[in-house]
Amino acid sequence: MKVFLFLIACIVSFQLSAQKSLKVTDKSIVKDSSGNVYPPAVWRALYMKGDYDLKAEDPNNTNTAFFLVRLPEQDKQKRFAKMSKPKESDFFKTGKKISLFNATDINGNAVDLKELKDKIVVMNFWFINCGPCRREIPDLNNLVEKFKDNDKVVFVAVGLDPVDAQKMFIEKMPFNYKLVEGRNLASNYGIRLYPTHVIVDTESKVYFHTSGLAMNTIYWIEKSINELVSKTNDIAAQ
Repeated sequence: MKVFLFLIACIVSFQLSAQKSLKVTDKSIVKDSSGNVYPPAVWRALYMKGDYDLKAEDPNNTNTAFFLVRLPEQDKQKRFAKMSKPKESDFFKTGKKISLFNATDINGNAVDLKELKDKIVVMNFWFINCGPCRREIPDLNNLVEKFKDNDKVVFVAVGLDPVDAQKMFIEKMPFNYKLVEGRNLASNYGIRLYPTHVIVDTESKVYFHTSGLAMNTIYWIEKSINELVSKTNDIAAQ
């Protein structure tokens, strides 16, 4: 966790210093327009989610305080688009066909990805005590909502926790992917870092994959799905 927070601090410090020759640190005062001061852990979480930017109160003062400013959705997307693509995971290879699996979801329903022909499969590997895994769930739910009318896109979350634990968890925090208990499934793919995301195209070839939670991970998941949907539609129209 300390390493994770240090990396966040470096990212924020670098971006602000690159733009304005200013740095924000644990000692910086970060507040909202009402003057409420935020602890470092809170403002960093808001910043890294991408919903807020940090604006210097006095750009000419190296010891300036900073304001948390909520970004309009359009500005958020522009910000994410300018960032580097999230680092690829070590567990998949782009363009390589992978073996999909059949399993049972936590409600006892069959989830047979091998039989999902011509589908775009969006997979998330996670576990309950993984902080980044939990933080991204609301945004992943938003993705499910955006593509709910497209039967070509299937969302599956492979959790390391037992079925009963997952059921108890979603009572407090709903997760709208198809939830599968799959410690062995994750092991079969050699996954050791969480969360790990992988998107496969209609031929079961890896199109996008990443581990960890970058500021623009969700942006790239949605972007990749849209690209595959567009390609699928183009092929169907031919």
